[in-house]
Amino acid sequence: MDEIVFSQIDFGLLLPLLEDDDITDISYSNGGQLHVKTLTQGIREEHIEGLNDEVMEKLAFQCSNVMGKTFNMAHPLLDAESAELRLNFVHKSIATNGIAVLIRKTPAKIRLNKDKLVKEDYVSLKLHDFLLTCVSGHCNILVSGETGSGKTELVKYLASNIKEDEKIITIEDTLELHLDKIYPTRDIVAMKTNNIASYSDVLVACMRQNPRWILLSEVRSDEAVLAVRNSISSGHNILSTIHSDKASSIPMRLYSLLETSQDIDQFVKSMHRYIQLGVHVKGFFSKQYNRFQREITQVCEFYVDEVSNEAKVNVIYSRDLTGGEHYNNPTSHLIDYLASQGVDMREDPFVPKDSVVKESENNHEENHIEETQQELKPEVTQTPESVEVKVTNQDNTITIKPEEIVIEEKPKEEIKPSNNDNLEILEF
Repeated sequence: MDEIVFSQIDFGLLLPLLEDDDITDISYSNGGQLHVKTLTQGIREEHIEGLNDEVMEKLAFQCSNVMGKTFNMAHPLLDAESAELRLNFVHKSIATNGIAVLIRKTPAKIRLNKDKLVKEDYVSLKLHDFLLTCVSGHCNILVSGETGSGKTELVKYLASNIKEDEKIITIEDTLELHLDKIYPTRDIVAMKTNNIASYSDVLVACMRQNPRWILLSEVRSDEAVLAVRNSISSGHNILSTIHSDKASSIPMRLYSLLETSQDIDQFVKSMHRYIQLGVHVKGFFSKQYNRFQREITQVCEFYVDEVSNEAKVNVIYSRDLTGGEHYNNPTSHLIDYLASQGVDMREDPFVPKDSVVKESENNHEENHIEETQQELKPEVTQTPESVEVKVTNQDNTITIKPEEIVIEEKPKEEIKPSNNDNLEILEF
C-alpha cells in the first residue's frame, strides 16, 4: 500500500483530535457518532459541530485520490496508511447506518519512559530494571494482552533499549513501530508484508540482511507463528506481541494459531526452549487513580526441565486483583542464559536466597507449584563393596564412589509446620 503524504490531506474538523497526544483512536459511525480512545481516560464520546457523513465522505475521497484508488458502491472498502496514521473507511452501501471511519494514530515516538512507568504504577522499579536487563541479555520476549492494552507501546520501549550497534529489522503488516524514523541514524530496516509479499517471503529477505533483532508485528496467524519459530531457531532475537489472557498461556496460544497439525507436546517444548520471557499487560479504568491505567500483571520464564523433560513455567512476577505484587527469582536456566550473553544476575535476586524463590507452573495442567531453592543435600547409600554419595540440587546429581570414605552424619532437626503461606528452607 502506498504511503499517504500527511500534508496532502485536509483533515479539517478532525485536526484538533489528531494533534492531541492523549488520543490514540478516532471512531466515526451511525450518522454522526464520534468516539475517541485516550491514554488517560479510556473511551469517551466527542461532539464536533458540523461533523457529518458528508464531511467524512470528502475525507475518504481525498485519501482514495492520493492513493489512486476508488471508493464507491463497487469498491466499498478503503484502507489508507501514513507514517503516523492508519485510516479505514466503510462505504454507506455496506455500513447501512452511514459511512464508518476509524483513524488509528501510530506516532513515530516513544511514549513511555522509566519515570512515567514507575510513577504511574505501570511497573515497579526493580521489575523495570529486570526487563531491560533481559533485553540487554538478548532474551526472546513476547508481550501479551487485549486490544488497546498497550502491547505495542511496551515493545517499542523495550526495543529502545537494544544496544545501538545491534541491527534491527521490523516486519509488520500495518506500520506501528516506526523505529527507523525514531532512530534515523541507526541500522534499522522496516519491512512490510502485503498481498504480494507474505510473512514467509519477507522473512527470507530479512535473514539475508543479517539482523541481530527481528521485531514482528502482532502474532495472529499461522505464518506469523512460523516466522517467530524460524527467527529464533536461526539464532536471531525477537520482540513481538500476541493476544492472550495471561503470559503463562503464550506457548499454547501460539499452538492454537497453527493451521497445520503438529505434535502439541513437541511444539510447546520448542517454544519453551526458544522463548525466555512472556510479559502480560492489562489496561482498565482505575477508580483509584481516576484514569485509564495500564500495568504489567504477569512476567513468566519458560524453560524445559532437564530431568523430567517437561515444559515448565516460572512465574517471576504477578500482580493480584488488590494490587499486591509477588516476586520469584529466575531459575538457573535463565541466569545461565544471561551469563552466556555477558549479563550476571546472580547478585540481584528479587527474593532473598533463604526464602521461597520460585513458583513453577506446569504448562499442560495449568497448576501452580511452589518450590524452594534446594541446597545441596547428601543422600548416602552403602553397599558391601563401596559407599555411594549422591549430592543433588535442582539441576544436577553428582555420584561419588571412593574406595574408602568417612561419613559423618548430623542429626536432622525436626521440621516444624509454619503458619505462613510461604515455604521456609530449614537447615539440616
